[in-house]
Amino acid sequence: MPVPRKPRTLLALAAAALGVVALVAAPSPVGAAPQPLLGGVVDLGCANPASRLLGKLLPAAHTSVAGQLTCFAKARTFAGQAGPAITSGPVGLKPADIQSAYKLAGLSASGRTVAIVDAYDDPKAEADLAVYRKTFGLPPCTTANGCFKKVNQAGAAGPLPAGDYGWATEITLDLDAVSAACPSCSILLVEANSASIDDLGTAVNTAARLGASAISNSYGGSEDATITATDHYYNHPGIAVTVSSGDSGYGVEYPASSPYVTGVGGTTLTKASNARGWTEAAWSGAGSGCSAYEPKPSWQHDSGCAKRTVADVSADADPNSGLGIYDTYNSCGSSGLCDFLIGLGVVQGLDGWAQVGGTSLASPLVASVAALHGGSYSPSLPYANTGSLFDVTTGSNGSCGGSYLCTARAGYDGPTGLGTPNGTGAF
Repeated sequence: MPVPRKPRTLLALAAAALGVVALVAAPSPVGAAPQPLLGGVVDLGCANPASRLLGKLLPAAHTSVAGQLTCFAKARTFAGQAGPAITSGPVGLKPADIQSAYKLAGLSASGRTVAIVDAYDDPKAEADLAVYRKTFGLPPCTTANGCFKKVNQAGAAGPLPAGDYGWATEITLDLDAVSAACPSCSILLVEANSASIDDLGTAVNTAARLGASAISNSYGGSEDATITATDHYYNHPGIAVTVSSGDSGYGVEYPASSPYVTGVGGTTLTKASNARGWTEAAWSGAGSGCSAYEPKPSWQHDSGCAKRTVADVSADADPNSGLGIYDTYNSCGSSGLCDFLIGLGVVQGLDGWAQVGGTSLASPLVASVAALHGGSYSPSLPYANTGSLFDVTTGSNGSCGGSYLCTARAGYDGPTGLGTPNGTGAF
């Protein structure tokens, strides 16, 4: 079972005094079966608790404010800790697991590009991505070889937005998820100036203009009467625009409710001894439900919502079955002390490997599958190709009178949509 880096003796004593439990074992070797972390789950990205505690003290900490959207990512913790568990080696699901679960092994994107749209800058994005890909024997994806490109929301190499430790973790999750599902995809990272809908929407437009085959958006906010006026940012015919459905359980987030996007719900992915090798259930945190404002698309025929229903499809999102990611951008450097403070939940960012989920994981996974398939995309495609999806029939994300809007069932349901990728045929 993976363990945190060992702190110095004084730190270990301090940890014991604070009731922090240190687990002593060796990190999982690459290719080993995913192992769970003992502990709980903590919000990451711009929902990191450290944002609220230290946001006024750290110049690179941007807390969520009125009018700002939040990113969706959650990490596993060690028992007794309030912050993410930092491990010295890979943890959680690995690229081979993702490719096995969704039948993607051996497929090629032929250089097609997945764009990642997030707020603020991750100065270590390319360096951390290099470590991730080297660890798992994936081909390099760098600026030098043309596979990786980072731009601001206008599409220029600079100036880049201010750095942000929380959103940088979101960026890392997105880049590593694309790498896991589609090692042959090129990656375009578009960093918005802020987490406002206008800045993030401008970044989406830039990603489309720069030739992305798929654009992943792992953020959202509550619906209100203004959302239909911003739908134009997500209306890019022929391009797969995927959006996370949210991490707060039953309830609708925007822009996942836009009729121009593929709203991506979440599952718990578990290794199994069946023909597929995996089983899935609706993740309790996945967003779903009826939009209050967005019209129902012509290709959506469920009877429980007069307007748009969320989600359309889904993929792994449960932090307990999360992806192992590598991120070293934080507010305290790289040391046993830093890892200790991150584990306490009082310092932002990560300092090594962590197991992360949330529908922030599901969106880039589905975007990668769409890029692997290629061709002109429409949000109606999964509805016309349900035979290329794994139907998820168990699990729930909340209380809605037991209806399909919050309870998985055969066929369409809210938390998992039409199901999860079974190869690329649905996209």
